[in-house]
Amino acid sequence: MRAALLSREYPPHVYGGAGVHVDQLSRELRRLVDLRIHCFGEPRPEPYVTAHGTPTELSGANPALHAMGIAPAMAAAADGADVVHSHTWYANFAGHLAKLLHGTPHVLTAHSLEPLRPWKAEQLAGGYQLSLFCERTAVLGADRLIAVSHAMRDDLLRCYPELDPGRVAVIHNGIDTEAFAPDPGAAELTPLGIRTDRPTVACVARLTRQKGLLHLLRTAPQLAPGTQLVMCVSAPDTVEIADEFTALAREARDQGVDLVHVHEPLSRDALRQLLTHADVFACPSVYEPMGIVNLEAMACGTPVVATAVGGIPEVVVDGETGLLVPVDAAPGGGGEPTDADAFAKDFAARVNELLADPERARRMGRAGRRRAAEHFSWASIAAQVHEIYRSVV
Repeated sequence: MRAALLSREYPPHVYGGAGVHVDQLSRELRRLVDLRIHCFGEPRPEPYVTAHGTPTELSGANPALHAMGIAPAMAAAADGADVVHSHTWYANFAGHLAKLLHGTPHVLTAHSLEPLRPWKAEQLAGGYQLSLFCERTAVLGADRLIAVSHAMRDDLLRCYPELDPGRVAVIHNGIDTEAFAPDPGAAELTPLGIRTDRPTVACVARLTRQKGLLHLLRTAPQLAPGTQLVMCVSAPDTVEIADEFTALAREARDQGVDLVHVHEPLSRDALRQLLTHADVFACPSVYEPMGIVNLEAMACGTPVVATAVGGIPEVVVDGETGLLVPVDAAPGGGGEPTDADAFAKDFAARVNELLADPERARRMGRAGRRRAAEHFSWASIAAQVHEIYRSVV
């Protein structure tokens, strides 16, 4: 069986959870099928990977048009595949075109949903309406859909009530527990200004409203005295959110917070060492279909304090591998808390609870490592995806 996997992200350009998913899944799928990968950007060295660039005529256009302009080339290149498998709205439209053009079954993995990310209008302007169009068209036309969590499946059926529930399967994201394992080294951390001799709370995320990073900065002054907060935050969606982050970070430091802001994406080694040395990993997301980074922290033996939204409760077991913080979301979508001050207070209380009880935190870390290894292996996930392929071919 030949499968064409369509994705915006593929190494070395991976900036989010969907890109990590595609990278790890493709490694295992290549053992099971003749896999051809189609991604955005410049040429890749692997013979089975074809990269597609933005048409010259669209180079200065809205970013959403870049994705729509790449879609026809991706669809044409998928000729000869027995199944096409697309990831995120950026590539979903290409998968839909490939189905129409070649009659090839289209499998779509939903990592997030555009109707539940209204803040993207801040980044894409009118392009957000195009992303809604691309996603809706592809979702309703796909032969099978894979949701990365049960919460994501529920969201799919709520956002697209026309969808046949029987077409939607749940296959969780996974984790490579060999690549992510406890690493007591600190050589990668010292050059970044990260100390290993004090209680540390770590957060790693893209700077987008979805990740709740501004809320974590508002939480920071309430953390236990002497706590080092390490925020590895990069790739801001807009200049405006970058400016908001900078202003709140300045306020936090003025209030005595020991804040380390790492502006660039971490190397794998640095990320592993940071997650290992952190006493708590913080995930304040207001929208999170799954959250691979929580699995990465758990695999490194670190307890997680996270919001109880989306698929996070399917990963972080409250009271066993970490602590969950409920969010009373404001009406209108987007997931923002109704009372931001109350949310910050609740989040700080959960983090401080674990900082005050290191032995409990270590027990949770060990339990998290076991859970990551036992329930989220990529080999198992690839086998389940392969079964989806077989069901449509």
